Amino acid sequence: MPMNQIVRRAVIGAALAVLASTSGLVTSAWGAAGKPRVAIETDKGTIVVELEDKKAPITAANFLSYVDRHRFDGGQFFRANRAKGAPGAGSIQGQPKPYSRRAPPIAHESTLKTGLKHTAGAISMGRDAPGSATADFFICASAQPYLDAKPGKSDAAQGYAVFGKVVQGMDVVKKILAGRTDGATDVPSMKGQILNPPVKIISMKRL
Repeated sequence: MPMNQIVRRAVIGAALAVLASTSGLVTSAWGAAGKPRVAIETDKGTIVVELEDKKAPITAANFLSYVDRHRFDGGQFFRANRAKGAPGAGSIQGQPKPYSRRAPPIAHESTLKTGLKHTAGAISMGRDAPGSATADFFICASAQPYLDAKPGKSDAAQGYAVFGKVVQGMDVVKKILAGRTDGATDVPSMKGQILNPPVKIISMKRL
C-alpha cells in the first residue's frame, strides 16, 4: 500500500478516536438524551442529578438559574423527613444559602402534566400553595406516590413538581436522611425533622 494511503488512514483513525472520546464525554456530562446534569457537593459526599428540562421546562430552568448564579453554594440540607417504620425511606430538603436573593415564584408543573413521578431518587420542588415555589427542593430517598398530583382542584391534589432524578449518590441521600433530627423549629409539622447540624451544600455546578 502506498505510503500516502497509510498516513491518510492513520489520520482518519486518530480523528475518529478523538470523536468517539469526545462523544463519550458529552454523554457522561449530559446524559444519554442530552439532559443537563448538576453535581451537588455536600460535606457528606456528592449527589448528581439529571434534570428533565423537556418534560418540566419551567421548573428545571428555574433550578438551573439558581445553580448558575451560585445561590445554592453555602446552602444546606436542613430537613430529613423519615417515613415511620420504614428505615431508609423518606426525603431530604435543601435550600439556598441564608439571605440569598430569590427569584419570583414559578408556575406549578404538576406530575399529571409532566408524567414524572415521585419515585426513589426524584428531585422535586418544595412549595406552599401551587405556584409559590422558588428555590427550596427535596430529594426522595424512596418512592412517595402520595406526593404526585391527583385529579382535583385542591392544593393537596396538585402534588409537587418533579423535575429530575438522582443518577449518582443515592448513598449520600440515605446518609443525610439518617442524620440527627432534633433541631429547633417553629413549625409543628417539622418537629423531629430538622437536621442538627444541617448538611452543608458546598457547591452546585453543571457537569
